[in-house]
Amino acid sequence: SLGDFFQALPIIDYTLVLHGAHRSWSMGEIQALKSLQAGVGLLFNNSLRDVLHFRMAMVPRLYGAAARGRSLLMSGAWKMPKRISRDLNNFHHAAKYLGMASALGAPDWDGSMPEFKVDLEPETCSPELNSALAMPKIMGLAAGAAYGPAKRWPAEYFREIAKRWLECGGSVVALGAGAEREICAEVLSGFPSERALNLAGGTSLRALMALLRRSKFLVANDSGVMHLAAAMGIPGAAVFGSTDPSATSPVSAKWRVFYEKQDCSPCFSRECPAGSYACLRSVTPDAVWDAIETRQS
Repeated sequence: SLGDFFQALPIIDYTLVLHGAHRSWSMGEIQALKSLQAGVGLLFNNSLRDVLHFRMAMVPRLYGAAARGRSLLMSGAWKMPKRISRDLNNFHHAAKYLGMASALGAPDWDGSMPEFKVDLEPETCSPELNSALAMPKIMGLAAGAAYGPAKRWPAEYFREIAKRWLECGGSVVALGAGAEREICAEVLSGFPSERALNLAGGTSLRALMALLRRSKFLVANDSGVMHLAAAMGIPGAAVFGSTDPSATSPVSAKWRVFYEKQDCSPCFSRECPAGSYACLRSVTPDAVWDAIETRQS
């Protein structure tokens, strides 16, 4: 649950976890929001439904992006730049959200990330997780991407990175959702199990955060794990394919982004329309390894 993420941030006083994505809120959830007696609601999404829910919770002033005819229900709605097909956005999503907060009087962001409090008791962890947390010189590999193969760097490229890291005396842990476990198994196949663990689908979000905190580096596709690691200050390398790094790259100076733009990109497709996956295959393991060596030195 993303609730674990927000609950790990001491700067947040209260987290309301909604049970079920992309559906109407229950009356209990609306009542929980109403009980906070909030004076202002700032919505970072474009949902008309959520504006209605906030209205039902009697939040008097609502602000957010102008979208889907919801502006009339809000105290203030901002028009956002529209994307030009096959062009890079040049407007990061984080800049959009920070701009909204700034418009309501929040101070300008100084670039520092908040501290996360992630405490795991060993007795509450699985033996596999405890083994991973005890491994030396961990590199995380987030080889999956729920959206589809057009966002996934080839498994054999991830495997080459894992091989080189192991040869340098490190350990590797594959991270991701349960649906990505098979891809991660392909990446780690044949490597010694005491130094190469596949934990895709086998961790809670809190456990994932604990593993990232122990990691020296993360190699990832454009994914949630990438953003989480960047927010926690973990260095890494991100490979972009069908999506737009100018809009969704990790917000961290410790990260190196790899993107080989093609005439057809960014296409935002789940699968490569041409079948070549040229944008991903053009990023070589050598290039990513150079970035790893530079950061580690």
